[in-house]
Amino acid sequence: MTILVPRPPLKGLKALVVGIANEHSIAYGCARAFRELEADLAITYLNEKSKPYVQPLAEALQAPILMPLDVSRPGDLEAVFERVKREWGRLDILVHSIAWAPKDDLQGGLLDSSADGFAKAMDISCHSFVRMAKLAAPLMTDGGTMFAMSYLGANRVVPNYNLMGPVKAALEASCRYLAHELGPRRIRVHPISPGPLKTRAASGLKDFDLLLNEASQRAPVGELVDIMDVGFACAYLATPYARRMTGDTLYVDGGMNIMA
Repeated sequence: MTILVPRPPLKGLKALVVGIANEHSIAYGCARAFRELEADLAITYLNEKSKPYVQPLAEALQAPILMPLDVSRPGDLEAVFERVKREWGRLDILVHSIAWAPKDDLQGGLLDSSADGFAKAMDISCHSFVRMAKLAAPLMTDGGTMFAMSYLGANRVVPNYNLMGPVKAALEASCRYLAHELGPRRIRVHPISPGPLKTRAASGLKDFDLLLNEASQRAPVGELVDIMDVGFACAYLATPYARRMTGDTLYVDGGMNIMA
């Protein structure tokens, strides 16, 4: 009797994952999930300071492409996509998992945010995804999937989320408009909204530990999600099983978003 072994649904697909800072990063959970399903990975790191934390992870995931990427530095994005084009000739999956705001603007109320801080937060946390999408789309010749990481504070007031609430709302709106524009090219765009996670980026939020405790108490499943929950949700959306899904925000938060 012949036993048919199903082909991993992401086998041979090419995935660029932006935003890994360490083993606790949401982007790392995505990269691990993609690799478990046999996608090939391109991974970026922010700068030389972060490289020692990211390089061992990239090596463990057998990523053939590892490059620096600071989206605020002219030319960095173009260099990454040029290498992807040169080595792979195409791209199937893009993950944008970066967010930043000046500490003073992040920890103060929205009324006290500076114009410069708001603009920088919007550029790095939101518009950089639009720039990535513009570079990635021509490489997605057979269609593809793009992901951007949001949070519940984009749609509801979350105390102490402050400046990042409007920024993430803009990111989710950008995803919807990109889903509309790129749909005819068989490129799907997904804003992902994980529950609170202990990541380096989240640690900059005021009273973040209180937010974590509240989330675990309010979520119907009674516990916090982890980076692999987010990663495998994205992996599913990147497969043909989700070929008719695009544009809607997917909450990976144990059901916390449904609670009043």
